[in-house]
Amino acid sequence: MATAHSPRQPHIVVHSPALDGSRRVTSGEETLGVASHIDDVAELLRLADLYVTDVEDTDLVEWQGGGPEDWPGLHEHHGHQGYGGQHQRDEHDEHRGG
Repeated sequence: MATAHSPRQPHIVVHSPALDGSRRVTSGEETLGVASHIDDVAELLRLADLYVTDVEDTDLVEWQGGGPEDWPGLHEHHGHQGYGGQHQRDEHDEHRGG
């Protein structure tokens, strides 16, 4: 078997950074959103009812194309847009009251 993830736990992947430095976050075949900061990854997981206290050091998350400290192209954007920017799913807005 190619994966070490438990069948009861979802396989969360933080994909390689895009040209703008943002990273797509998926759970299996489902896109949870687009993160532009490590805090966004934690928020996307929370919205998916996956409460992970340390996103950087968990077996639940697979980091591709760099680790949790790798957000190339976003260094000049200290005040990030939040999880997903304009690419987030509409139902996430309901959870945020927006």
